Amino acid sequence: MVLGAKTAGARDIGAAPIEVISTGAALGAELRGLDLRAIDVSQFKAIERAWHDHQVVLVRGQSLSDQDLIAFSRRFGDLDWAPVQETGRRFVEGLPEIYIVSNVIVNGQAIGSLGAGEAVWHTDMSYLDVPPMASMLYAIEVPPSGGNTSFCSMYAVYEALPDGLKDRIAGLKIKHDGTYNSGGYLRQGVTATDDPRTSPGALHPLVCTHPDTGRPMLYLGRRRNAYLAGLDLRQSEALLDELWDFVARPEFAWEHVWRVGDLVLWDNRCTMHRRDPFDASARRIMHRTQIKGSAAPV
Repeated sequence: MVLGAKTAGARDIGAAPIEVISTGAALGAELRGLDLRAIDVSQFKAIERAWHDHQVVLVRGQSLSDQDLIAFSRRFGDLDWAPVQETGRRFVEGLPEIYIVSNVIVNGQAIGSLGAGEAVWHTDMSYLDVPPMASMLYAIEVPPSGGNTSFCSMYAVYEALPDGLKDRIAGLKIKHDGTYNSGGYLRQGVTATDDPRTSPGALHPLVCTHPDTGRPMLYLGRRRNAYLAGLDLRQSEALLDELWDFVARPEFAWEHVWRVGDLVLWDNRCTMHRRDPFDASARRIMHRTQIKGSAAPV
């Protein structure tokens, strides 16, 4: 993908200049001139600024050990342990902070979760009372094609809503379902249900304010089993369908084509993401960390 023009020129900030290059889409920027194993305080502040400005940042050509990935991730805050998924808890041995996203089978056993299928639009673990703040994904093996990850700006989606629709959703709360994960698998230990009124999950405001940027955003989480509290089920479904029609519009998204050594950091509070399927016979291994949230969405 051809990236857009620079949004900031090379900045003389410590050990090396950093280029922040916009994708030209509604969100996303590539950061150049970085070795994430050796960044100083001023470089980290520049990374954090770019992340707040662009919601998703990409750093290519990294050679990170698992300890390096954990160390960089911890600069943003405390880390969650890998979640329990459909194949059980899959993390790097001795490093429960690193969640393995993979389709690879070794001796009949999956080494990771989410397989090779499509992962639909979602926000990570929004079914929790205090969802994670951010996630990072580091590419170790990638298939020759497919498995691309797309990101959607929930700032841009909210801004695009007609005023009348904004008025209709003001003050509403949405239930974020905890029954199924983004691959459509039943979460371990959860009883299957497709009634969003009784499914497990957390209630969050439908329109939130980002705690760092102060910008308003739509907070949808995922579509399956979502429910707008206080509405009858047909009203809730109709209004959610109306909102999700905006999410599907390509002008609010950016698609990333992975290379080995790519690290992508995204803000779970103001983005959603999805993954394309890929050939199940090809190998894909990604290591993910997740930064804990500090407060419920407001």
